[in-house]
Amino acid sequence: METGLSRKVALVTGASGAIGTATALHLAAEGASVAVSWRTNLDGARAVVDTVTRAGGRACAVRLDHGDPAAAPAVIDEVTERLGPVAALVANAVQWPSFDADEIGGLTTSLAVNTTGPAALIDAALPAMRSAGWGRVVVVSTDIVEQPMAGPLAYATAKGALETVARVLAVREARHGILTNVVRPGFTLTDKALNAPFPGPEAIAAESRKTPTGRICTPDDVAAAITYLASAANGHVNGQTLSLAGGRELVR
Repeated sequence: METGLSRKVALVTGASGAIGTATALHLAAEGASVAVSWRTNLDGARAVVDTVTRAGGRACAVRLDHGDPAAAPAVIDEVTERLGPVAALVANAVQWPSFDADEIGGLTTSLAVNTTGPAALIDAALPAMRSAGWGRVVVVSTDIVEQPMAGPLAYATAKGALETVARVLAVREARHGILTNVVRPGFTLTDKALNAPFPGPEAIAAESRKTPTGRICTPDDVAAAITYLASAANGHVNGQTLSLAGGRELVR
């Protein structure tokens, strides 16, 4: 499968986390130059860059705080100066939710960080994509948008809003050669998922038993789907939401 990424620049936000790291490495393996963003985990971002460069690829780390949407154009400018124009943007960075029963108080903050911030970054990247007549935007969401849980109200609401942003962009920007899609990972095997306040090993094992594939999602599962959607191999998938829950949503 020809991905056409060997002369393209991809920006992966939140790339110091499990899904972001896997995605950056998958894209780099296809020849993309990769910019990885970080907010607090500079060491994690540097580790990704080191892995890519040791394999002969090009990569850089850039600081991004989605709580400051006005800084988005400067982030895109920095990536462009260091690697070239951003052709593929993976909006993966996230502020993780509380699992408290009442999270309405955090709604304003979650919308700012998980919706407005990513939307501002995408908007800043669009002019170069339009000029090139080619671009790919992939938004990483969550399956609790479709199958809500009792606790993370603010998080699910913000991700649902970001999905709406993606669908509008899919309609508006496709004429410029820019395809926009959403991936919804299900319960994913990350370090965070294994530790409090997240569900933990027992819940993961129970979820695996309920999933038709007999296991839960891994970061590499997510990264493989993102890489396809962010590449030239995807020539006509636009405005779609791809579930990565192993069919779990079919048996709830």
